[in-house]
Amino acid sequence: MEHDSTTLYVGLDVHKESITVAYGPGSGEVELLGKTGTTPADIDRLCRRLQSKARHISVVYEAGPCGYGLYRQLVQKGFVCMVCAPSLIPKKPGERVKTDRRDAIKLVRSLRAGDLSAVYVPSVDDEAFRDLARTWVSAKDDLKRARQRVKAFLLSHGVRYTGRADWGPAHRRWVSAFAFESAWQQMAFEEQRRAIEDRLAQCARLEAALREAVTNWRFYPVVLALQTMRGVQFTTAVGVLAELGDLSRFAHPRQLMA
Repeated sequence: MEHDSTTLYVGLDVHKESITVAYGPGSGEVELLGKTGTTPADIDRLCRRLQSKARHISVVYEAGPCGYGLYRQLVQKGFVCMVCAPSLIPKKPGERVKTDRRDAIKLVRSLRAGDLSAVYVPSVDDEAFRDLARTWVSAKDDLKRARQRVKAFLLSHGVRYTGRADWGPAHRRWVSAFAFESAWQQMAFEEQRRAIEDRLAQCARLEAALREAVTNWRFYPVVLALQTMRGVQFTTAVGVLAELGDLSRFAHPRQLMA
């Protein structure tokens, strides 16, 4: 692999409160720059320090819970930036010791060697829509768990529904009408039942917000196109596109399916 001698390769080990920085030229030793903070002012100072060392700068850090804000700041400063997939970073057999310093240096060497795989970084609007879609999915999961808690509570007290307990109209009417003799048990039951109603209302609000927001989303035509496929409804189409983003970035269907 040929390297540009004017390019500086930078590895960032990013945490909530600190970033460990290592750098190196196209070949030769990798040096540790040290630690910096994560505020915009800290990033600005780091960028100025790096820009004083080389004209072209290529930066990499691992995808993680801190999101893509750092990526967008660095790109805005004119840097080439990659957010790499942690699970695809090459690892030597027996390599078990991990420190911030070692991880930053390893990122520089892997970036120079071309051994890293970039993750897809969504646009600001796409990420905002994905956040809304994920919140809706989380609300549906919470609703499922709330229903399971009610069924488990009833079963633990020997209460069984004779029909199909699928939360259909008949099952919901039976649950809403059931009462315990003990006031304490009744209070516990009502609180668990109220949690179901709260989650139902939350799911309805979020789905309405999604249906309203999707019409202004750039992938709305793709959402409509996916729904023409057999078995693909609105919820499935929105969920798939919110997670995958721009499908045209896949060169072949096999890449998409992988």
